[in-house]
Amino acid sequence: MNYVNYIKMEFPSRSANEGFARAAAAGFAAQLDPTLEELGDIKTAVSEAVTNCIVHAYPEELGKISMRMRIVKERRLEIVIRDWGRGIDNVERAMQPMFTTGGEDRSGMGFTIMESFTDRLKVKSAPGRGTTVTLERTIKPRAVR
Repeated sequence: MNYVNYIKMEFPSRSANEGFARAAAAGFAAQLDPTLEELGDIKTAVSEAVTNCIVHAYPEELGKISMRMRIVKERRLEIVIRDWGRGIDNVERAMQPMFTTGGEDRSGMGFTIMESFTDRLKVKSAPGRGTTVTLERTIKPRAVR
């Protein structure tokens, strides 16, 4: 067993579920005793990942989003958010700041924000098969902070 604790959940790609995913991530991460800043960073990264699923993976329909959270050794939180939607043709290009397929009202900063609020961001995608985003963040013990 390479994890201390885990949770899995699945929900439809409704915009109302973005807030639920944020709250679930915060609740799960709370067992690591994060600072308010660390908790805010985690919630922001999750919000961006789930919003990408809603806006880009399923722009014309409802789809399925899964979120798996694990605490692995050395106080590392791992959050995996997956969709089975449109997928990304060119992940490297999609991760560039200001690039978007969501129209004028989208900033194109989702992956940049995720990357800046986590220790590690990994994106795997295949056109027509969906996207998996892995966010990792180590929460330091309070005595070390």
